[in-house]
Amino acid sequence: MGRLMPRTTQLTDLTLPQERAFLIGLDVPHDGRWPVERSLAELAALAETAGAKVVGSAAQRRATPDPVWYFGKGRAADLVDEKGATDFNLLVVDDELRPNQQRSLEELLGVKVLDRSALIIDIFARHAKTREGRLQVELAALQYHLPRLTRLWTHLSRTGGGIGTRGPGESQLETDRRLIREKIRKVRGELEEVKRQRATAARHRDAADIASVALVGYTNTGKSTLLNALARANVYAADMLFATLDPTSRAVGLPSGQRVVMTDTVGFINKLPHDLVDAFRATLEEVLRADLLVEVVDAADPNFVAQQAAVQAVLDELGAGDKPRITVFNKIDLLDADLRAAPGPMGEHAVMASALTGEGLDELLERIGAILRSQMEAIDAVVPYARGALVARAKAAGDVAERFTQRGVRLSGHLPQAIAAEVRAASPARRQGD
Repeated sequence: MGRLMPRTTQLTDLTLPQERAFLIGLDVPHDGRWPVERSLAELAALAETAGAKVVGSAAQRRATPDPVWYFGKGRAADLVDEKGATDFNLLVVDDELRPNQQRSLEELLGVKVLDRSALIIDIFARHAKTREGRLQVELAALQYHLPRLTRLWTHLSRTGGGIGTRGPGESQLETDRRLIREKIRKVRGELEEVKRQRATAARHRDAADIASVALVGYTNTGKSTLLNALARANVYAADMLFATLDPTSRAVGLPSGQRVVMTDTVGFINKLPHDLVDAFRATLEEVLRADLLVEVVDAADPNFVAQQAAVQAVLDELGAGDKPRITVFNKIDLLDADLRAAPGPMGEHAVMASALTGEGLDELLERIGAILRSQMEAIDAVVPYARGALVARAKAAGDVAERFTQRGVRLSGHLPQAIAAEVRAASPARRQGD
């Protein structure tokens, strides 16, 4: 009798195959949009961030999207041939689609169709780590999918998941509109609690007279790397779109000795879905509360001017477009030597820097201190030695020099209004020699 051969266990691979994405967009003349080639290139980066392989793209020049097909009917029909040539199983559209446009393209091509908004929401769902981040993405996804609920469930049952199906999850999307609206109400309530907690933390900072600085900018411009460099922190940073979503605050010391709270906020992007702006409003209110914005720009990106315009549009929508601001042209270590030697942006509100090498960061901290100092009151007062805690608070909150006198510590410089008043109230009548 022969030896029994050991049985081998066959493992079933349950991972979804990589989706093959084909991208389409419109070249709309004279509307101030990005050139379609640049917009599609960014859409390709988004699709790859979401896990797809981009196998092709197409554009059509027309004044407005077709109300049924997005592309003109004939150009949309050409996509059937593109599908045969590239075997794509995911169509990604560079604008937000109406439900009937999405349905028409799905029926024509027999593949899943996503628009830019759904793709960005999917990426946010992948990267949300904290409870707050997951709530924000869930709210955005629910608001986006609500008008598409019937259509969405039919394609979910066909495809079995993949890009665009993350966020609230299939089981939630099977429910009727009433339950979806109830879920939206519940998530909004939980985010309101987050908002109250943020407001409480902000009041504590205000009570301590600590200035707040918010880092803003396009996605992947190096905001997290900059915060790490300035605060000697370890905030997660990666060379990818939307590497971090959850705001991170760190204490940063200025050359004067003043301490500020610096917050890294979620990166912006061209055509950022309104549902995401709405969902992340509690987080983005850190921008509204900030005493100063530091806009981080990727100086090595040839499209940085258009990216700045996209950032400005979101800041305007939030009501923070006119806040005091310093612009940091980051990543100058990636520029050619001749470009680095050329004169940088002029003016007191622009700095050339590299968060990676540290070049320009001392100048940035000086500029931050100068602008914050301009928002303070001049002070020249003596604080009794018994009020040492007040002296420490004043040194942390403002830009003051100290000199020891017979009556106490003489503080000269600039302080926030509230603590300046407290210092003056504590100051005894000045005597000769103070």
